[in-house]
Amino acid sequence: MRRWFPALVLAGVTTMLLAGCAPARGADGDLTDDWPALRVPKPFTPATDTCLPRIATVVQASTYETVDCARNHLAETIHVGTFVGPDALTEARPEPGSSALRTARAECDQRARQVLGGDWHTARLALSLALPSAPAWAGGARWFRCDLSETGSIDNTRPVNRTGSLRGALIGDTPLTHRCFDPKLIGDNLNYMAPVLCTEPHRAEFVGVYEEQDMSWAEFTKSAERAHKRCMALIAEYAAVPNNSDLPYRAGSIYYPPSQREWEEGDRGVRCFLWSDDRKLTRSMRGAGPEGLPAI
Repeated sequence: MRRWFPALVLAGVTTMLLAGCAPARGADGDLTDDWPALRVPKPFTPATDTCLPRIATVVQASTYETVDCARNHLAETIHVGTFVGPDALTEARPEPGSSALRTARAECDQRARQVLGGDWHTARLALSLALPSAPAWAGGARWFRCDLSETGSIDNTRPVNRTGSLRGALIGDTPLTHRCFDPKLIGDNLNYMAPVLCTEPHRAEFVGVYEEQDMSWAEFTKSAERAHKRCMALIAEYAAVPNNSDLPYRAGSIYYPPSQREWEEGDRGVRCFLWSDDRKLTRSMRGAGPEGLPAI
């Protein structure tokens, strides 16, 4: 009997509905106009101003995870932007080398400088770009994410675990900033740059960054002399010495370009270092002048 009870109740309700001629008190007789409209589903968008336990160039909602910036993390999302105009109308996600990624990278770079209080190229920092998955892009997702990470050294650009936000990290004196180095060589080849205090014996010092413009990665790799000249100009300005024929007798240059992927995404910041081949330095060469950095 218990198995049939719901059917009997349903039959009774049906009979009552068929027999009723007037709507119940408070009802308008229209069964279709009181349901709320269904919300249009929105594609997943990551949050900004949060920290991440892992680095990703493609972000999926199913694996997305954030952590408190006071805890160990590998990256910090400083901005989430949106592809617009023709860049948003492509069927496939933007690829390295596309104008869409260069535009996104430029927006990330500008926001990173605002958050940090300076140019991230001047410090042990990396700026990376993350995009939606291919299915998410096909479903309408048009965001890009800008992530900042602390790196181990100028040579080892892999992100390292840190605690605390990077907001304001380049304001004032900070251990993240590139300063002086004692380069280690294998023969005539640079092996790595060991960071040291500028008061300790050293042969290299960071002097600044120049921005390369309309040049492909292949063209850049064949233009070592061009990069050297651009860095030598920064060295002359940094050390307050003339940029003339005596400059090569005062110092040489070392430069670090972005990776090929970063270059094709639009990062053209080349880091320049003063290189002292014939003598060790025991002070910073900033503003040293001709006497502090003599031609020998």
